Amino acid sequence: MNFYPLQFPAFLYRIFPKVIFRKETDEHIVYLTFDDGPTPKITDWVLKVLEEEQVQATFFCVGKNIENHPDLFQKIIDNGHRVANHSYKHRSGWDTTTNMYIKDILKTERIIEKFTPSKKLFRPPYGRLTPSQAMEIEKNKIQLVMWSVVSGDFSKNFNVEKAIWYLSSHSKPGEVIVFHDSEKAFNNLKEILRPIIHNLKKRGYQFGKL
Repeated sequence: MNFYPLQFPAFLYRIFPKVIFRKETDEHIVYLTFDDGPTPKITDWVLKVLEEEQVQATFFCVGKNIENHPDLFQKIIDNGHRVANHSYKHRSGWDTTTNMYIKDILKTERIIEKFTPSKKLFRPPYGRLTPSQAMEIEKNKIQLVMWSVVSGDFSKNFNVEKAIWYLSSHSKPGEVIVFHDSEKAFNNLKEILRPIIHNLKKRGYQFGKL
C-alpha cells in the first residue's frame, strides 16, 4: 500500500537516462505538472489559482478530453502554460499492445498540433509502459516524461497535512511534481495546491514549464 507523496526510486534515473524524471539544475526552480484533464470546473479552478499566484505549469492532457472540451484546452494554452500528451484514452501500457499504444499517443499528438505547435512530451498513464513501447516512443521523437514526486492527490490514503509538509519542505531544485486536474483528485487538490505554492515561494522557488 502506497502512502503519498511518493518519490520515484533514484536508481531508475540511471537505468533510463533518456527519460525526464527531474531537471538537472542548481537553480531554485520546480515544475508543477497536472495530469488527466482538461476537466470542466476543475481545470478552470487550477488555472485561476495559477494565474493568481503567477505560476507556470505543464498540463499532460488526455486526447479524448481535449476533443470533448476544446475551449478549456485552448484556455490552458492562452494562459501561457505548456500542454503535453497523456494518451488518447488513458490506457495502461501494461494492458495494451505496442501498436495500439503508439497509435493512441500519435492520435493525441495530432489533436494537440491542431491547437499549438507541440514540444512532443508524453507521460504514460499510471507510469506504466513496456520497454518496446518506450523504444517506439523514442523512434517517433517524443520525449518520455515521468516525475520525481507524485503528490498522490488521487489516493484514498491521502494525508493533506503530510502532503503539504513534504512537498513544501523536501522539494529540491529541478523537482517534477505531479498533481491531477481530475474529479477523483479535486477535493485533495483544493486543499494542497495553494499552500504548497506559497511555501515553495517562501523558500525562494520559481516555477517553470517542462
